[in-house]
Amino acid sequence: MGQQRDEALRLYDRTAARTSAGVLAAYSTSFGLGTRLLGRRAQQDIRAVYALVRLADEVVDTYRGQDAGDELDELEAQTHRALRTGYSTNLVVHAFARTARRVGITEAETVPFFASMRADLTVHTHDRASYEAYVYGSAEVVGLMCVRAFLNETRTPADPVVEPTPTQVAGARALGAAFQKINFLRDLAVDTQELDRTYFPGTTPGDVTAEQLGQILDEVNADVAVARAALPELPTRARYAVAATLALYQRLLDDIARHTPAEILERRIRVPTPTKLWVVGESVVSQARAVRLEQGRADRLTDERERR
Repeated sequence: MGQQRDEALRLYDRTAARTSAGVLAAYSTSFGLGTRLLGRRAQQDIRAVYALVRLADEVVDTYRGQDAGDELDELEAQTHRALRTGYSTNLVVHAFARTARRVGITEAETVPFFASMRADLTVHTHDRASYEAYVYGSAEVVGLMCVRAFLNETRTPADPVVEPTPTQVAGARALGAAFQKINFLRDLAVDTQELDRTYFPGTTPGDVTAEQLGQILDEVNADVAVARAALPELPTRARYAVAATLALYQRLLDDIARHTPAEILERRIRVPTPTKLWVVGESVVSQARAVRLEQGRADRLTDERERR
């Protein structure tokens, strides 16, 4: 009887994991391409994180019904209950909880995440303080969830959770912030025309000046620089995956920068799939070259120390 139950639970776990994988495949080409460079366990964990984030996002951006707040409250309650028990009847939440409990994701990340999602239901413009709080909860904590998944890919229940270093924390937060701000820029038209919403401080729905756009681009590029500087601190396969995804977002950012505010407010800027594949390939080659150079320097230093 016990063996049958264990097999049934493993089947449920696999079904939940496939559900999360399906969510990622349906909603994100860029994130999906980068994720394929990860090891099997890390792929599963990142898909679980993405699926929960997407589920909450769909409540506030797509459903938007009068009871959207109640739906979000229920999703948060399901998530926190599953963090305690390791089980949920919601397959996406179940997959997330399994990952979270293994890699060390806690309510320290999920509470600010849901707070930011809830803000989307009522807040249409932001000042600097609310903007930074929103970006932290909606994106930077997601970066922290991901870095925990990378660092604890091979962890067993008997092992301690590997905690990220300050450099890894800074890189993860900057990566999440950069991705989110690029999404804000990409979605300016939809946010303005359909949601009557703007995120960037000092702007109003449907109104972004060239000066404001330049300042936003500078801010995002600063985040990208911090995230890129932290790449060598990541496990090798995670480094390739993050670098590829970062390259995709950098390409999107560069394309956005070539347009006027009026054009960005009029239509969503996209990177064609063939271009995305080329960018990922170039990134992999670049990172492989960087890894070899770093290893060569490390070997020379080791040789020098041994000769002393």
